[in-house]
Amino acid sequence: MDAQQARLLRLTRVLLVGVIVGLVLSGVTAFPLPQEVRLLCEWMGIKPSAHLSDFSGLKSWIVQVRNGLNATEARRPFLFYGTDWLAFAHLVIAGLFIGPIKDPVRNVWVVKWGVMACVAVIPLALIAGAIRGIPFEWRLIDCSFGVVATVPLLVCLRCIGQLGENQGGSVEVGAPGPRHKPSCDYL
Repeated sequence: MDAQQARLLRLTRVLLVGVIVGLVLSGVTAFPLPQEVRLLCEWMGIKPSAHLSDFSGLKSWIVQVRNGLNATEARRPFLFYGTDWLAFAHLVIAGLFIGPIKDPVRNVWVVKWGVMACVAVIPLALIAGAIRGIPFEWRLIDCSFGVVATVPLLVCLRCIGQLGENQGGSVEVGAPGPRHKPSCDYL
């Protein structure tokens, strides 16, 4: 492996670790939602006795979220099982990116899938957020997660394409992944 390949491999791995860290943080923070929002309210100077009508803008939205989470926690705590699964899914998806860290050329499909998933965040946030009554500004914040994660993944795709060329093959960025002849040895 020459110096250029080593640099491309190192950059790819660093960027993928960053994506993994982001997914893990997103996942872990989906577990304690009521506690996190209470801490956020405390940090923003919103007292526990504050009412929705006491604020406008972002603080009003945070109070509404806090009140909804508190009511859910008190009356229907089983609904948080859904966010537990959301958190678990983030952790599982993060684990998926270990493959391209080990062998980026062979596992380029994971990075391509990651880009597609990031792009899909945008219509989901805009459409489902509107249906659920999420303020537009908050939906844009949700969209930003997909946009921000797409950038390192696209850089990875470019690096992986160059690594594939340097290994004597090619990795088509638009294709599902390197073509391997299926084996039927197990039949």
